[in-house]
Amino acid sequence: MELWDKEKNFNVLKIELDMTKSSEMFQKVIKEVPDTIEGKIFGAPCIKLLNGKTAAIFWKNNMLFKLDVNTQKEALKLDGSSIGTHLYARERVMKGWILIPFKHSDKWVLFANKAVKFVKLLN
Repeated sequence: MELWDKEKNFNVLKIELDMTKSSEMFQKVIKEVPDTIEGKIFGAPCIKLLNGKTAAIFWKNNMLFKLDVNTQKEALKLDGSSIGTHLYARERVMKGWILIPFKHSDKWVLFANKAVKFVKLLN
């Protein structure tokens, strides 16, 4: 019986590397978006305003952003982006939340800033 499965272990290594890169990008976003702090929501890291409201969530190498209607349309034009769903109940849509995958992480700071601006307007 073979104890080392090269294919399986390669895939695990790739996932771990992707998680490291996406985690580093998440940390970069936090540093570049003013008036925010890192927090947790549903057990996932998130970006919160100083008043405690959540503007973005880091989940499984992707980011979810709370966006206004026009910015939602803009974000959904990105390949792989989708309407956000609850982290643990995929059938439940999270109104106003858009998932932007890691392959568009170069746009995460832009959308994080837009999310923060929008969430500041909410009561």
